[in-house]
Amino acid sequence: MSTEPAADATLSYGQGIREGFSWLMRRHPEVFAIGQGLWSPWYVGNSMTDLDKEFGRERVLDTPVSEAACTGAAIGAALCGYRPIVVHPRVDFMLLAVDQIVNQAAKWRHMLGGRHGPAVTVRAIVNRGGEQGAQHSQALHAWFAHVPGLRVVMPATPSDARDLLIASVLCNDPVLYIDDRWLYECREPRSPVRELDLRGEGPVRRREGTDLTLAAASHSLLLAQQAAERLEQRGVACDVWDLRVLNPLHADGVIESVRCTGRLCVIDGSWRTCGLAGEIIARTVEALPVSVWRSPPLRITLPDAPAPTSAALEAQYYPTLETVLRRIGEAFGDLNDD
Repeated sequence: MSTEPAADATLSYGQGIREGFSWLMRRHPEVFAIGQGLWSPWYVGNSMTDLDKEFGRERVLDTPVSEAACTGAAIGAALCGYRPIVVHPRVDFMLLAVDQIVNQAAKWRHMLGGRHGPAVTVRAIVNRGGEQGAQHSQALHAWFAHVPGLRVVMPATPSDARDLLIASVLCNDPVLYIDDRWLYECREPRSPVRELDLRGEGPVRRREGTDLTLAAASHSLLLAQQAAERLEQRGVACDVWDLRVLNPLHADGVIESVRCTGRLCVIDGSWRTCGLAGEIIARTVEALPVSVWRSPPLRITLPDAPAPTSAALEAQYYPTLETVLRRIGEAFGDLNDD
């Protein structure tokens, strides 16, 4: 019997991923996981704890260190009717499998006239901070969201970490599922599994407001929500949007929000140039007349530089709540005049 009732009442982000795996593997014998470190108690955090013991090591395959080989094997299995989840513990090292993901998985349905394609889910983990440096700290979602034929999701909440994983694996298209270790201990009240359909999923409103639209994905949504709470204390009501699904990208909700607020701030945990924040701003500017805007839009991103290694420089490199509040104050000085 559990001695920790609070754990039953809430769900952490890491537990949400683990429960998504378990839900899928109990119901779908064609689902299996493959990748590096899947039998390790620490390699992928608490997101796959004891799955190999629960479902057997023939369905949770810990592979040698070859990103290209395990990804290619998963795509081949998907073309044969399986629904594999290939796990890359760092997005950075997944780049060794870009040919399999971009030139193969993303193209097959198009090349086969829509009749068949690989139902493969590629789970890529963002694992930064802790003085890990430039080759271990990247979030490359904008790269992959650029590719037609590849769906890209970035859950920000524990329930979405679970439910979007389930939706990704049950989708008939290849999906890149990106989760962030900085979120693994975030908790929320437990909720039932929602059987989502990626064909219709898009941004969701996490908080209602009429003064400023905040849009973000993954860990950046946490910063947006914290900023909204602080700004509310100053009398500023923020409309907060969780982008969630980056390809296909549906920006209608964000656009209609800005039609009301006249102000837009997009927070993104990757670089500024050719990034997600710029894409959201571009779509909103294209859709709305100049008369709607009360202030120019703002994007808060990483600087266009590789991640530093020293802790002192990391503190300057990664946006924090104080960074977000300062930048919003500088860009929207008229907020308290409404």
